[in-house]
Amino acid sequence: MVTIDAKRLEETFRRYSQIGRTDADGLHRLTLTETDQEVRDLFVEDLKSLNLDIRIDEIGNIFGRKEGTDPNAEPVLIGSHLDSQPYGGRFDGQLGVLSGLETLRTFEDAGIEHRRPIEIVNWTNEEGSRFKPALMGSGTFIGEFDVTETLQHTDSNGVTVAEALEQIGYHGNESCEPREPYDSYLELHIEQGPKLEEADLSVGAVKGVFGMAWLELTIHGDADHAGPSPMHSRRDALVAASDVVSAVRRLSNRVAADVVTTVGELEISPGSINVVPAEARLTIDVRSYDDDTVAELVNRVEREVTAACDREDVTYDLDEIWRIPHTEFSPRVTQTVLDAAETVEADHQAMVSGAGHDATYLNETTDAAMIFVPSVDGKTHNEAEYTEWEDAVAGAQTFAEATKQLASRPDDI
Repeated sequence: MVTIDAKRLEETFRRYSQIGRTDADGLHRLTLTETDQEVRDLFVEDLKSLNLDIRIDEIGNIFGRKEGTDPNAEPVLIGSHLDSQPYGGRFDGQLGVLSGLETLRTFEDAGIEHRRPIEIVNWTNEEGSRFKPALMGSGTFIGEFDVTETLQHTDSNGVTVAEALEQIGYHGNESCEPREPYDSYLELHIEQGPKLEEADLSVGAVKGVFGMAWLELTIHGDADHAGPSPMHSRRDALVAASDVVSAVRRLSNRVAADVVTTVGELEISPGSINVVPAEARLTIDVRSYDDDTVAELVNRVEREVTAACDREDVTYDLDEIWRIPHTEFSPRVTQTVLDAAETVEADHQAMVSGAGHDATYLNETTDAAMIFVPSVDGKTHNEAEYTEWEDAVAGAQTFAEATKQLASRPDDI
């Protein structure tokens, strides 16, 4: 059994958590910003200390490769992401990258041999908070997104991905694509929900991920003075938007039991206390493990938008900016996680994820799976996000053992 250095992992986690740390002990480390550059520099420094072969691709994905005993064997890819949500938590993504780093350190210290090469990766812009869409680095890597188009995406200030990469020095020369086929991909992540904590378990072997769609809605009305403008003649974009927000919430109870729906952004213009809003822009997120249900949700959202805008005599533009089908992870890799949890004696269960992850895209090109650790009170994407450290260690221990098993696997199994 592999035994990680839990104290070293904790010290590394604390060191990384200082970069972009908020007053409330969270993280504000948006992708391709100065704080992202700082944490990337630290990650590269740690990879160099292990004498790994480091490469950076044109989207800024960072890879470190440890060779195995068989130069012809397909490698195992491990990792996650180091960017955060605005005023997000310390554990989302970062714990996965650092568990991979601790795994490689443990292998080095203990002289553990493995047949297959192991590559660790930090994916660019997993969160999708500064640049859309989410999962940008992994999606581009597997060919889901065109590299040229990805580099031209802009943030709210009009800065392109290419410009941001140049500004922080991580616009690499490597082509953003696999150099060779991978045997498997494994990612550790916090659950971002309450199920493991409610079951009093430390580890989840993730066998699948919800499908989801992101929509962007812009409602066009007319600006008017809040005093002399009669109520019956107003074309108020915000009133229509408010009806849409309520309707989206109600859909979660009407379509299927596992459905979740969210309006995550709402902006109004011109945004003055005594002016009727002329425009409202909002984003809508719908999810289910069933792809037909996601399609039905998108159709129902459009019907609700049409009805709300007709009532207020306003017009709208509704665009689907991202859709990803549900994912069923590799039974082989999922079973490896279950076996590893048994080996390290971590209480565990198989489960599905409501959140999207880089593993979703990697699963399209190789056998992938994930390890979850509990999120206290199910909280995530905020500064209160927390995982009990003993659960983090149990997850990292399971991760190291599963990585060893994957990297030692012969080709005929």
